Amino acid sequence: MYLIKKYSKFIIIGLITGMVNGLFGSGGGTIIVPALVFLIGIEDHKAHATAISIIFPLTIVSTFIYFTHDMLRLNIAIVVGLGGSIGAYIGARLLNKVPSKILRKAFGIFMIIAAIRMMIK
Repeated sequence: MYLIKKYSKFIIIGLITGMVNGLFGSGGGTIIVPALVFLIGIEDHKAHATAISIIFPLTIVSTFIYFTHDMLRLNIAIVVGLGGSIGAYIGARLLNKVPSKILRKAFGIFMIIAAIRMMIK
């Protein structure tokens, strides 16, 4: 019981992130990065890196469920995944080279643009 109380904020953030990831097929980063920065107090670079490790198991679970319900376009996922893997490598290498102030603004702008595009379509 002590552990649940001690880690309740983490558990709640995880539940919300998992539900958003499962419902929308993404969104883990858009939830988890701000939560880690503003609710937990982790610095931006570490929040982005930590978010990736949190999103990984969520994605595996969601992918399994999507696959078993025949909702996954595996041919597209493989090709985009290969390109994404290369992009992930480049992005991870660049993360420490980007100042926190620029990283935060770029992430915020990306989220705003994505939100506007989602509302327009």
